[in-house]
This record gives sequence, C-alpha cells and structure tokens, in this order.
Amino acid sequence: MNQTSTTPMTAAAIRQSFMDFFQNKAGHTVVPSAPVVPHDDPTLLFTNAGMNQFKDVFLGTGTRPWNRAVDTQKCIRAGGKHNDLEDVGRDTWHHTFFEMLGNWSFGDYFKAEAIEWAWQLLTEVWGLPKDRLYVSVFAGDESEGLEADTEAEKLWLERTDIDPTHISRWGKKDNFWEMGASGPCGPCSEIHFDSTPDGSGGPLVNLDHADVIEVWNLVFIQFNRREDGTLVPLPAQHVDTGMGLERIVRVLQDKRSNYDTDLWAPIFEAIRTNTGAAAYAGSMDSTVDMAYRVIADHIRCLVVAMTDGAVPGPDGRGYVLRRILRRGVRMARQALGAEQPLLCTLVPAVVESLGVAFPELAKSSDDVASIIKREEEAFLNTLDRGLALFADAAANAKGGDGCISGEQAFLLHDTFGFPIDLTVQMAEENDITIDRDGYEAAMESAREKSRGEDVSTDLVRTLPPEMIAALEQLGGHGTDDDPKYERSICVGNIRGVWNGKDLVDHVPTGQRVAVVLDRTTFYAEQGGQVGDTGRLITEAEGDTPGNAIFTVENTTRSGQWVLHIGHLKSGELRIGDAVDTRVDTTRHSSIESNHTATHLLNNALRGVLGEHCDQRGSLVAADRLRFDYAAHDSPTTEQLVSIENAVRADIDAGLAVDAAELALDVAQTINGVRAIFGERYPDPVRVVCVGAAVSDLAANPQADTWCPLSTEFCGGTHTGNTGEIGDFVIMQESSLAAGIRRVMAATGAEAAKARQAGEVILDRLNAIASLDPAELPDAVDLITRDIAAADLGLLHRRAAEHALTSLRDMTKKLRKAAAGESRDIAVTQAQALVDANTGDFIIGELAANDRDALLAGMDAIRGVNPDAACLLACTVEDAGKVIIVARVPKPHIASGLKAGDWVRVAAQACGGGGGGRPDAAQAGGKQPEKLPDALAAATAYAQETLA
Repeated sequence: MNQTSTTPMTAAAIRQSFMDFFQNKAGHTVVPSAPVVPHDDPTLLFTNAGMNQFKDVFLGTGTRPWNRAVDTQKCIRAGGKHNDLEDVGRDTWHHTFFEMLGNWSFGDYFKAEAIEWAWQLLTEVWGLPKDRLYVSVFAGDESEGLEADTEAEKLWLERTDIDPTHISRWGKKDNFWEMGASGPCGPCSEIHFDSTPDGSGGPLVNLDHADVIEVWNLVFIQFNRREDGTLVPLPAQHVDTGMGLERIVRVLQDKRSNYDTDLWAPIFEAIRTNTGAAAYAGSMDSTVDMAYRVIADHIRCLVVAMTDGAVPGPDGRGYVLRRILRRGVRMARQALGAEQPLLCTLVPAVVESLGVAFPELAKSSDDVASIIKREEEAFLNTLDRGLALFADAAANAKGGDGCISGEQAFLLHDTFGFPIDLTVQMAEENDITIDRDGYEAAMESAREKSRGEDVSTDLVRTLPPEMIAALEQLGGHGTDDDPKYERSICVGNIRGVWNGKDLVDHVPTGQRVAVVLDRTTFYAEQGGQVGDTGRLITEAEGDTPGNAIFTVENTTRSGQWVLHIGHLKSGELRIGDAVDTRVDTTRHSSIESNHTATHLLNNALRGVLGEHCDQRGSLVAADRLRFDYAAHDSPTTEQLVSIENAVRADIDAGLAVDAAELALDVAQTINGVRAIFGERYPDPVRVVCVGAAVSDLAANPQADTWCPLSTEFCGGTHTGNTGEIGDFVIMQESSLAAGIRRVMAATGAEAAKARQAGEVILDRLNAIASLDPAELPDAVDLITRDIAAADLGLLHRRAAEHALTSLRDMTKKLRKAAAGESRDIAVTQAQALVDANTGDFIIGELAANDRDALLAGMDAIRGVNPDAACLLACTVEDAGKVIIVARVPKPHIASGLKAGDWVRVAAQACGGGGGGRPDAAQAGGKQPEKLPDALAAATAYAQETLA
C-alpha cells in the first residue's frame, strides 16, 4: 500500500485532506474554484490552470485580502496551447477536465516552505514511500540568461530526506512554467511517482510513461515575460503549486490508471447500465474500454463547462464543446452500440462524483442534460450516414494513395456534422490520412460563398501585404481614424488608390476603387458594425462645380489602413490631394442608435433569460440590428415582452453613454465587464459604459459603487445618451443553431414605423371582430394578406396572428353554417326537380354556393330516382362563375349519354369548359348570365342522345 492506512482514501477524502493540511497547518485561506469559463479574461478559451484567477496578483495589478490560499480549481485543457483532447482515452492520465489542487503564496513564503510542506504532506500525512518519489528541477537556459535553480535543488536536500539520486535537472520545456506567450512565469520543481511493479522507474521520469507520472508541480513565480519575449523580475515572488487530483487519487488508491479510481466508478457504471456493454476492464487495446474512458472524460468536461455558462455551438469555446460531445457520441454509437442519446443520461453520475466539491453542478443538471440531449439527437440524425460515407472514403483511400480527399472531409463536416479532428481520429484508426490542405481550401471556399460578396467587391476590400508595404514606403504606417468618434469632418490626404490589382496615382473614372487616406472620420467595417458611407470632397467651401467628389459606398480596413470604397462622381483626384471626409450623418446616427441598442439588448437578455445568454455575434447596420446569443430554449412571448420593455425603459431613462480607452489588464478587471470570446482586443482597449463614467470604473474596477447598466469592450460608435435611440422594437426571434438564437430589431424611426403599423393592424382586427357575419370572410382574407405584407414588430405580429386565428375560427364556423344552409336549400330544390321531372334525365339550377351543395342535391335526386341521369348547375355571383356537375347511370351511358360530354356542352354555352368520366363529371363557366343557355344546351343534347 502507498498509505499508512490499510483502507485507501476516497477521492473526496483526499481532496479534503489537502485543503485541511494547508488551512490548519500553514494558515491558508480556502478559496472557491473560479469558473472554467473565464469571464474576466475574454482572450482565454477555458480556465486551464489554478493560477488563472490570480494572474493580476502575480503581475502586481491586483490584490486579495489574504496572502496564502488553498483551493481545488476546475480546469479544462481542450484547446489553445494546453490541449490534452487528442490524448484522452489513449493513455491513462490525460483528461480534458481535471481538478487542480493548489496552495498559493502571494509575496509571502517561497521555495523553502513550499518544498518542505509538499514533502511532509506526501510522505508523513499520506504515507507515500519515499523511495518511489522523484524530483526534477530547472537546469537553466543560457539563451534566456537563466541560471539553474540550485536554490531549489539545495532546499530539497536540506529540508527533506529525499534520496539525492532521485533529484535531476531538466530544461525549460519541462521545468520552467509559463502560462502563455507572455505573463508570470518561473522555474518549477516537479514531483513524480514511480508505480512500476519493481520500483525501477527512475530513468522514466519526464518520458510520458504510464507508470511514472508527475503528481505535483511547485512553480516559483519570479519573472514576467513581456510581449517582446524578454524576462523581467516581478516586484514580489510567489508560489503557485498544482497537483492533479485524478493523478494523486490514482497513486493513493494504489492503481496504475487514473480511470481505476472511485472518481470514475459512478460514470462507468452508468455507461454499463445504459448501454448493456461489458463492464470496464481497463484494457488499452480494447475499443470498448477506450470508449468508456473517452465518454466518461468527455461528459465530465461537458457538464462542468456548461454549468459554468458555456454552450455547444458553431465557434469559439462552443465549438470545442461540440467537438468533444460529438467525439463521445461517435464512440458510444460505434464502440458501445448506443442508438439513443447516451451522454445526457450520464449527467447524474457526474453530479454524484463531483457534486460534493462543486454543488453548482446539481443546481443546473436538468438544463445541462436537456441541452446535451438536443445536441446528441441532432448529431445522431446524420451520424450513421456520415459513418457510411467515411467507410466508403476510407476503403477508396486504402485502395489508392492512403488519403481521404479534402472535399470528402469537408462533406463530412458540412453535411454530417463531423468536426475535422473527429475525421482525423477515425482516419488514424484506419491507418490512413486526411488531405488537410484540401479540407481548408474547401472550407474557405464555403466561407466565401456564405459572405455573398461579388467579385468586384472582393477586389477592393483588402490590400495584399506587398501593397501595404508600398503604402508605408510612401509615408505613414496606417490611417488615423480616431476622428470617427468625434462626429466631425476632418481633412485627409490621399496616400494611395487601389484598383483591385495595383496601387495607382489617381482615381480613374467609371471604375470602383478604394481610396486610402492618412486620416479619416469614416468608420471602417469592424466588430459587427458596418462601414460608413458618404463623400470625399476636395474643398470645404461647398459643392461647387470645380470640386472633385468621390462617393464612398463602403468603408473597410486592411491592416492599419482604411479603404474608402466607391467611385468618382466628378472632377479629378490624385495621390497627395487633400479631401474633406464627410460621413452620411443620417445613416451614421442610425448605426449608432442600433449599436447602443445592441448593448441594451445584451443586458436585457441576461436580465430576463439568465446569465448564460453569452453574446455569440452581432450585426449593426443602419436599418436594423442583429444579436446572436446562447440559449437553452426559445423565449416565450411574455419573456420577449419583458426584454423589449426593458430596453425601452433604458432608452426612456436617458442614460449617459461613455467610452474611453483603458489598459487591457485594467479593463479586464472591471466588475461585470462583457467581452466576446474569440475577439482579439487591442491594448489599450476601448470600453463603452452605459450609465457610468469609464474613468470611475477604471479608478476602482472591483467596486459596485457605480452600478453601470452595461460595460463592454467595444470599438464601435455609439449615441451620447440612450434617449437618442428613440424607440426599440424586436422584429424577429429565431433559432440559428443548436443552443444559439438570433434577435433582429429596429430602433428610432424604423421602430416607430413598425410599432405604428402594428397598432393599425390591431385596430383593424378589433373592428373586424364586430362586423356583420356576411362581411367577415372577405375582411379576414384581406387583412391576412395585409399582415403578411406589413413590416411589423414581432410582438405585434404575434398578437395579430393570435387575433387572426380567432377570426379565422369564427369565419370557418360561419362558412360551415352557410354551407350547411346552402346544402339544405339545394336538397329541397333538388327534391322539387324530381317531382317536376319524370323522364330519363333531370336538369336544373339550384341556389347553391359551391360544388358540395350541388353534389348534396345530386345525392338527394339519386336517392329518390337512381335511374335518372342528372345535370345540376349553380352560379357563384361573387366569383363570377358557373359550376356544373353531372352523373349518368350505366344504362344511359350504354345509350350514348356520357357525363363528361354532357357537362362540356353545357359549359361551352356559358363561356367555359370541362369534362370527366362517363359516369361523373364537372365543368365550369365564366358567364353566369348565360346559365339558362347552358341548361337549354344540356337539355337538347340529352334529348338528342337518348332519343
């Protein structure tokens, strides 16, 4: 055994033991785990280390009320620099989600205490055999000017009784910890455990061997790596340790795999129960056992991430989760034979395993299971067909060059929902490869098509690198577009003219080009906001005949340069000319209103639907705004009413809108700041605040004193006050993808117009409800067409459709009653015709309104005189038509009278036509006034035929 106790500790006991040791012995404060979705760091995919939440402390830009801490941090490594996704299931110690136990010192104790306490916990408290423990220290790096960490090495020898031969030096890759390309860093001492049967694992340290694994990393934060790559000492020294719970549990429970511990048992049992698969046996060669490991790992990751606010989706961290989920679904289907959603059924098992440490998992488990189930169902709909396509492609590849084409890989992605890494994994399982270059080319082609841009537009949207270099040689390193925030005219000098192929020295006539200026007030399309339109004019005095005028149809950015795309309206323009930059202010004001309203909508969605409604994208145009957000379910009409009312209330409040640039690290610490994952924010970053001054937030970013309505990173342009927006109306709300919904809205005059149109429609519907029953059908038909054509807000449209449904039901009842009355009249008249006609055929006109009433009359005649041939007709005055029906019994057909011929003769006499079978037929006419002629022609034809 590896412990002094004869009964191995449970994972929960090990976690608590770690916390208790540092809290009781060394006075550490127990702090909660940060979410795995790093809301305070928009540039980070997931929280991937315990130190993420303390980054500001290490950099000296933030503080905490304590200088020693201990925690268990939820971590996900499934993207970016730290990505263990590909290793999951293939080995026994990598996971997408894991717990990181850690103790921390912020400028307090350093190497000596960290080393001594680590050794004490491992060997005295947990009783690990000392001869199985190995330590690696930093060997130094000449290229960085870093010396070996002889201090740590000496302390290991002096403060512990480790075997000196169990200490080894390693390079920067293994023993110098960095969180990323820049930021806090320092040398580290890694502690490894040898679980080989004979204790011979010393030479296997740091060689990724299954039996010799790192269990604890003591990081000594001494430096900060700047953006330029240089290292500078930090103002204070810190300790950051990280111990993977899954690994130490494996060691303390005397297992040779992380998956053989009690952390995984509830999930494995749930998999077995819900699939009927053989129990997990721990084989590294079995497809079934690999599926157990992959599915159990992935469902833990999904549940934790989704509880903390992430949702599977088409991009960013959402797409990482979707990839993870679909890898699990594929494994469940192929390896375990699961035909129904499996992952969603495992959520309770995850809560059972992790819920004690993270009680938030239980609170949202139903919602998480529901989202996972929908995602599974969507993928299962195409999975089998995708697997069949892959099997065909794999067979062809094996018989050819051993490579699946990029087009086939893209088809699997685009049509069947197979993430490319899943296809690559399946290819590796079949000893073949994927043409990744071909796949990327197909993907880019699809993106271009989805943008829907014509070739002429593409020619002038961007500058190739050599053209940017040429511009810089002419002077300057980009366009100064700061005046775009000032709403004023500025003078810019023409630096270049781009015609789609070359930089030319003048603006040609009759050709769409891009004019590049050194300074402009035009906003270039960026961050979801469309580019400005307007004019470039050579003189400021006015539009005199001698002025050169360039019409700007769009504005885009290429690197640091702003491109004014359009055509020359009059005059001449050349490089070096000075021009006034005049934005279409009316259009731009509408864009500003829509952009500020987008921030208000973001806030309202979170307030009504919940904090999970992360922004997934947006479009800010002059005539509308579009906002995509993460969603569990579609909002109800009542919720949409609340959302729209909340935005309108914020508009009516006339809140000040402030914007200013802040250092990125300061901006990220502002309480409640919002940012879009995937966006690359500059440093400094522009912060837009509704309801408070940015300077106040920057002075005290963690305070709740200012309570702004909304604070976001945003480089767009905005109104100065929410009251300038005027009005707000939700126009559409729809599903964009699984877990993603879209709101379309209008502001200002467009919103007011939609609102007024809606009120008019509702007033008309109220008036229609009180009409005479005879007038109701036509009125309902007319307003139905008007509603379909009207530009209404969503709420007015839903209210109108609800009212219209009631009116339609009323109309149906009236029409049904009228039809019944018409049939009754037709039957009565038909019986009278029988009494008046005793010959071989009966012909007559009925006061019917439709074909059904005529046929009811026909049935009445046949019920009394089944041997008679019968032709009946009626006029529909409102429609300006005649309806004719006929039935002929077999004896008369044998005599030559056929129903199809009979109705045709009658119809031709009243401007129509028709026909049918010999025994039954119908026809129509277009001249109701000639119905008597039609009946006379039918009578003559029957008399002649049956004579």
